[in-house]
Amino acid sequence: MTDISFGDPIVSPQSTAQGIGRGLVVAMAAAAGIAVANIYYNQPMMGLIQSELPDPLSTLVPTATQIGYAAGLFLLVPLGDLIERKRLIAAQFVALALALAANAVAPNASTLVVASVLTGMMATVAQQIVPFAAHLAPVPRRGATVGMVMAGLLSGILLSRTLAGAVAAHFGWRAMFWLGVPLALGAAAAMALRLPRSRPEGGVSYPALIGSMWALWRELPALRLSTMTQSMIFAAFSVFWTILVFRLQEHFGLGPDVAGLFGIVGMVGILVAPAAGRMADRRGPRPVIVTGAVLVVVAWAIFGLWASIAGLVVGVILLDFASQAVLISNQHIVYALRPQARARLNTIFMGLMFVGGAIGSATAMVGWRQGGWTAVTALGLIYSGIAVALQLAARRTK
Repeated sequence: MTDISFGDPIVSPQSTAQGIGRGLVVAMAAAAGIAVANIYYNQPMMGLIQSELPDPLSTLVPTATQIGYAAGLFLLVPLGDLIERKRLIAAQFVALALALAANAVAPNASTLVVASVLTGMMATVAQQIVPFAAHLAPVPRRGATVGMVMAGLLSGILLSRTLAGAVAAHFGWRAMFWLGVPLALGAAAAMALRLPRSRPEGGVSYPALIGSMWALWRELPALRLSTMTQSMIFAAFSVFWTILVFRLQEHFGLGPDVAGLFGIVGMVGILVAPAAGRMADRRGPRPVIVTGAVLVVVAWAIFGLWASIAGLVVGVILLDFASQAVLISNQHIVYALRPQARARLNTIFMGLMFVGGAIGSATAMVGWRQGGWTAVTALGLIYSGIAVALQLAARRTK
């Protein structure tokens, strides 16, 4: 298959002249965080959801959300090359609000699973915002701009659990989804008002756009290595966050509000993102990736051997720190491979990363039911160990 080279939408001359001010960057960062937070709201609320909807299907809610996000990355994110991006972002936020309302009124577990898939798909609007920010920024400010938007996205990931845990503990799990509706609609309005219009590339069909991603996967071994490594790291990450609420309830007698507070502990991951990028620039991204993957293994060893709240706190700081370092460093590699195809590279990389997250969530629930925390710890060690093995095997073959 011949590779098709077309990049992000071309901003109109009027929009380029306006540039991208700090206010717009902050608005885009906030919108990205609001969008991505929706795929994590259900994790600290799973105990409450299962109490109200005891159907075994309810255990699939976190997995369904991750699968929806992965599907949205492959099917919706490439539309940014075909549709005017400002209109696409606003419309996707409105669709996200509708999906959240469906979660809030779900009468049974099967409806909730379907609504979770749709929520995950629509939450990929965050991945429309990040490359658009990079495209709008002048070259000297591009790194700082993308870094700020990524900080907003990472904040959304981590603080989502804190917010959801607190709201669910005091008002019930449905209240959190109702709260998400005005947040999504507010983001839609902000993006519709603040974003400049873009001019997409013409003359390219959607099937050709999607089909060209297979050529990129086949032709770029560095893309395959980074993507498979990241999917295993994110699987190990998702195992922990999927089961944390159950671990706290069973072993410590604590509720979803405490599970949510662990998101604040994980905010250290945001602080490491710029440092990981600078280290990758100075020493190359590969050493950072290997070191980060090893530290994820260490984090899971702490979870298994240190059975206390202190052990969980230390482990989660290390887990989030290492996971973000690996993510930023893998992005450093992937986005440099084919600059004219960054949108599709982002789709492949992030899409398969979230497939790994879905696998981690699904196997974590099975492991928890069959073998408790010991089985969950083993899964975390296996996934992170595979990531280390992939990196070491690649270094030996060079």
